Amino acid sequence: MTNEAQRAALQQLPGVDRLLQDNQLASACDQAGRDVVVAAVRDVLAGQRRTILAGGNPPTTAHLISEVLRTVAERTQPTLRPIINATGVIIHTNLGRAPLSRAALAAMQAVGGGYSNLEFDLDAGTRGSRYSHVATLLAALSGAEGALVVNNNAAALFLILATFAASREVVISRAHLVEIGGGFRIPDILRRSGATLREVGTTNRTYVGDYEAAIGEATGLLLRVHSSNFLITGFVHQPELRELVDLARAHDLPLLDDLGSGALLDTRAFGLAAEPRVQASVAAGADLVCFSGDKLLGGPQAGCIVGRADLVARLRRHPLARALRVDKTTLAALDATLRAYQRGTVLDEIPVWQMIARPVDELEATVWAWASRLRAVSLPVEVLPGQSAVGGGSLPGQTLPTWLLALALPSPDGVAARLRAQQPAVVSRIEDDRLVFDPRTVLPEQEESLLAAIIAATGGEATS
Repeated sequence: MTNEAQRAALQQLPGVDRLLQDNQLASACDQAGRDVVVAAVRDVLAGQRRTILAGGNPPTTAHLISEVLRTVAERTQPTLRPIINATGVIIHTNLGRAPLSRAALAAMQAVGGGYSNLEFDLDAGTRGSRYSHVATLLAALSGAEGALVVNNNAAALFLILATFAASREVVISRAHLVEIGGGFRIPDILRRSGATLREVGTTNRTYVGDYEAAIGEATGLLLRVHSSNFLITGFVHQPELRELVDLARAHDLPLLDDLGSGALLDTRAFGLAAEPRVQASVAAGADLVCFSGDKLLGGPQAGCIVGRADLVARLRRHPLARALRVDKTTLAALDATLRAYQRGTVLDEIPVWQMIARPVDELEATVWAWASRLRAVSLPVEVLPGQSAVGGGSLPGQTLPTWLLALALPSPDGVAARLRAQQPAVVSRIEDDRLVFDPRTVLPEQEESLLAAIIAATGGEATS
């Protein structure tokens, strides 16, 4: 295109005001805000000018309007969106961990949509405490004297260390110096709290005598940490919790048991290995126990602390407790989640446990139903046995039998990317060059959307 032709093409581009007179863009201004639409118009026009100067043809007005509407849609779409988890990883850290129960969602809406007695004593008509709403219930379920909730389990650990071990030593086995998701390491948290790390034992074998030899005048706390997302097997040894309890009491030191996963149910009843339970740690005599609310507990993100009443009271008085406190909707969701444990209706209400307990024959029937629907539109699907993972740093190495819907496609990565672009987005996994979908983590109300997304994303990709 000659310079003269380029100038003519540039002159054909409509101005901002002219484009904004279009009815579709006027409607977009009402819905998304005029400033957003004006910025999109300017950016689209600028892009088209660059295209023309690079030798491209001038666009039609219809094309410009379409590009503006697409740009506006992209810029006004929430970045945090619901997805369909077809990976089979139940507590998926990257996908929001535990889905909340209907009761938890209803409780969040009830207190979040208006005012509540968050810090108001309705009986006395005076200021109350936000923690009274879950503390009694959490303590009762765990068998502890007191309880406190902060915004996640890392915060719970940090608060405990800052309260009882600032400028003092924390004795911990080298096997417990774990790294959790996002690159956060227990040693880093210890140092940031003001505590000094005192490592004992070896990676694979630590004895109660190692702890005892490390205790001195500077010792502030004994700490045991659940291995979370890894296993050390073979020639290994760690002290029993009861041994550490006796040692801590003999030296008048608090013992903290960081369980991470927050299991209140016996995982062995579901064909899984034994995951440390909160009640067992409390019953064994741990002075404080901390764990997550959004892992095996099945509730919102929270850090739950249970234990001796006097120690919990000290935690509540620490200045950091205010900085780490949770909001009203989190407390409402946690309370609703704990009520299911109180009623004994966990398997009927809590999605995480419903997924763990889902019968394998039911999963197989679901996959065959999916396969029938997709074969009707000529997609090359297979039904295969597979394994689901609990995930979320809980039950490392443990899986549950499942059935998978598998698609043999020329470019599974490309289809997976298109599935992530659907509304709602779908996240699956690739195994042996097949795109596979695990029904264990797909909510019943999501099944129709999942099948529609698969059909839309595989257009032209299927092979027999």
